[in-house]
Amino acid sequence: MLLSTMSRRTEPISPETRQQADAIARANQRPGQTKAQTRLIAQGIEKGINQYKKQQKAKAREQDKQRKRRENQTQGDQGEVVEVVRYRIPWLPWLLLGLSWAGFIGYWLMQL
Repeated sequence: MLLSTMSRRTEPISPETRQQADAIARANQRPGQTKAQTRLIAQGIEKGINQYKKQQKAKAREQDKQRKRRENQTQGDQGEVVEVVRYRIPWLPWLLLGLSWAGFIGYWLMQL
């Protein structure tokens, strides 16, 4: 029962949000539309703006948590020894390239 009352709780709407919603509702007002209808549209826009702000706050909190996790992981990794793997250039492809060029030059010289 406590959870159901908490989920119904509404956040207070800021005056800036209310002004934005009213401006948008008035800008999109149709001919013959009553003030009551415009106010209902503005209230819907207010709810949409509030929902968007909540989503952005939640997204920012989650990104902050991930950033902190990455920072903690990198701080923990600084004490470890990092092993660098170096690859040697293989000699076989170079040998085959040289032999093929020698074969082409030899074939060309025999054709003269």
